[in-house]
Amino acid sequence: PATMVATPRNDDQLVIYHHDNIMWQQARLVCQQRWHRTSYEIQKRRDNPECAQQELEHLNDDGLFAEVPFNIATPVYKNVRPKMAILREQGVNGHMEMAAAFTQAGFDCYDVHMTDIIHGRVSLDEYQALTACGGFSFGDVLGAGRGWANSIRFNDRAREQFANYFQRNDTLTLGVCNGCQMLSQLQEFIPGAENWPTFTANDSRQFEARLTMVEITANNSPLFADMAGAKLPIVVSHGEGKIKHDNAATLNESGLVTLRYLANTYPANPNGSAFGITGLCSKDGRVNIMMPHPERIFRTSQLSWHPEEWGYYSPWFKLFCNMAAVF
Repeated sequence: PATMVATPRNDDQLVIYHHDNIMWQQARLVCQQRWHRTSYEIQKRRDNPECAQQELEHLNDDGLFAEVPFNIATPVYKNVRPKMAILREQGVNGHMEMAAAFTQAGFDCYDVHMTDIIHGRVSLDEYQALTACGGFSFGDVLGAGRGWANSIRFNDRAREQFANYFQRNDTLTLGVCNGCQMLSQLQEFIPGAENWPTFTANDSRQFEARLTMVEITANNSPLFADMAGAKLPIVVSHGEGKIKHDNAATLNESGLVTLRYLANTYPANPNGSAFGITGLCSKDGRVNIMMPHPERIFRTSQLSWHPEEWGYYSPWFKLFCNMAAVF
């Protein structure tokens, strides 16, 4: 039979007892820094030494938490479900989670591959919403999202389809991770996106896959209706997530920023983006891009940590329900 040898403490101390006598005691932070030291020495030589130092200091961080100033959404069932194009390209791998989230939020989701558009099998005129999913289109060999963007920019049929779609005022668009990187390079087709950044390699020089904290800012995107002020954990998974912009301070004050990391130091800010910027919308709010992955945590059970009181859906499900509520 199993024997209990340890119990949790709430004072951040590690203590070893023999009967009722304390034999050894040390702060958790001191022990963890010693444990992490070898990794730190390797990391500062192999990667960005500044990021290595920041990660060592981050061991004293309070960790994940949640501030949710709204009611967690539940599905709304409608007689007519809007049509959502789940857009993907060779190498994209986030389409299944995205379809699951939007289907439960009230959309009829359709798998649309870029070849369907290029060869005329599918027209974007049929859809009220479009989501460009995450992954590694064309292996990111031309830069993250660039090959995907060029397959639209340099194909006559695809270019016309997307240009016409973005000119409509009855559509909503979301680009996540690789889809975000791709859409950021199509600014000439998207009204109100001319001040968007593009995305470049993380400061850490590494692919970053983490659960980190973001804040939802006040913005005019219908996707974030009633969500401003929320501070939530979210999944990030990218190698090129740092914004590239001629004037990041102006961008930060533009009203286009929807999401930002809570901290500006690594690894809480996993890519080094100025002002922690990681999500943006067009001027009218109808086109949204973000590097984090809300579709990977729309259900509470998908999170490695969450408050005990959360039910089946996490607060991120509201983003998908907000999008469906527009139609």
